[in-house]
Amino acid sequence: MRPALPVLLTLTGGYVDTSGFLALDGLFPAHVTGNFVTLGAALTHGTSGVITKLLALPVFCLTILVLRYLTHKVPPGDERGLRLLLVIKLLFLIAGGASAILLAPFTNADGFPLVATGMLLVIAMAIQNAAHRIHLGSSPPSTLMTGTMTQIMIDLGDLAHARSGDQARPARARLSRMVVAVCAFALGCGLAALLFATVGTWCFALPPLFALVSVCLAFSTPKAA
Repeated sequence: MRPALPVLLTLTGGYVDTSGFLALDGLFPAHVTGNFVTLGAALTHGTSGVITKLLALPVFCLTILVLRYLTHKVPPGDERGLRLLLVIKLLFLIAGGASAILLAPFTNADGFPLVATGMLLVIAMAIQNAAHRIHLGSSPPSTLMTGTMTQIMIDLGDLAHARSGDQARPARARLSRMVVAVCAFALGCGLAALLFATVGTWCFALPPLFALVSVCLAFSTPKAA
């Protein structure tokens, strides 16, 4: 698989999560755990946006469950299975991006336009998470950086003991992949914030382009000999 593909997925994860949080009243399309925090805050302070945060987890889970049920015969790492999931994700990102652009401004955080837009993006990110977990399991997660940062610190601690040779080589290789993943995620977050501040919900036009490039990378992967 192209090494750039997991990096691009991670960039997309950071971008969609940040743009969703900024434009959709604090919704995390890719990081459903974060929605528990914002849901608790909304309930405590009596603010709006409760519906999208309540729906995010079941929609996310149901999407992955249905995808896995329909593709249970596809073996992990199968290129055709990965390509199919990336194409479906592209379609949902197009739908979510178009919805965000056409239905904005969202004057009601619990209204149908925002809820529908949010759920389209949640579905797209659920598909990305499933694709990454099933077919790119050796790569760092594309939407969660906590575990990645933990492993980076563990590897740095191990390497600080000046391990060398065959013992240090796996840690260095893993460390480099994870540092790239964190940087890609941070870049996606920063880019989304910058574009939202300048062009508003038109920032959602970019994730489908990321997804299209991901599909092209997946289809350009040379077949194994």
